[in-house]
Amino acid sequence: MRIVHIVDTNISGRTVPGAQSIARAARLLRLVSSGGAEGMPVAELSRRAELTRPTTHRLLTALRQEGLVDQDDRTGRWMPGPELYLMGSVAASRYDITGIARDIVRSLAVRTEESAFLSVRRGDETVCLLREEGSFPIRSFVLSEGVRFPLGVASAGLAILSFLPPHDVDAYFERHPRLAREWGAAHGEPRLRARLRETHERGYALNPGLIVEGSYGLGAAVFTREGHPQWALSLTGVEFRFGPDRLPELGRTLLAHAHQLTTRIAAAR
Repeated sequence: MRIVHIVDTNISGRTVPGAQSIARAARLLRLVSSGGAEGMPVAELSRRAELTRPTTHRLLTALRQEGLVDQDDRTGRWMPGPELYLMGSVAASRYDITGIARDIVRSLAVRTEESAFLSVRRGDETVCLLREEGSFPIRSFVLSEGVRFPLGVASAGLAILSFLPPHDVDAYFERHPRLAREWGAAHGEPRLRARLRETHERGYALNPGLIVEGSYGLGAAVFTREGHPQWALSLTGVEFRFGPDRLPELGRTLLAHAHQLTTRIAAAR
């Protein structure tokens, strides 16, 4: 199996004809995909994409004609189209590591009794690829397959961002000055940088209910053969399950599984 390092190809700053329209359409495709099977209304897509509603509707209509998105006739919500499924099936053979990671994610869920996840870095976001339920009956549902978060917000993205080179971290903050306004004061640059330092020193990230109150998360980076943090394993659960008496053991178990997956990825190339 060949593992490919995914590089962020941000073309917004290039003077390529049609680049702006392509970037807008790509942004909408990512947002529609993040809505999952329930879809997302055009007003929400417009707001998140920072586009006018007429522009959003025009781009969605064009994407629908190509089969890349679809619209529920009853609710009006937009959702991924059949062509995205076909494209994803082809791309999976090159980029997907879920086949070699699934048993590790399952083992993590069994060992900890919490919900376990595999996420991948895609540009300035993480996308959840796998979810395995733990046996503990009270669960957190912040994360599921296809859900995206900016780097540094969920524990998986915090773990990845913590192990990027300093100049990449600086550039990330320059590109995203509104994290605090969109995700809360805890995601302002000074406080987020402090959590990045703590994560790097500890080896794994802790999200103490910063997305949903009472829902905790742990994340550990998974590296390419070249040492790039491209994926992350994470755990989520309710607050009392992540107390100081249990947290060190959860962290050690998470790091051990992340190391196992990193080793497996290197061997698969």
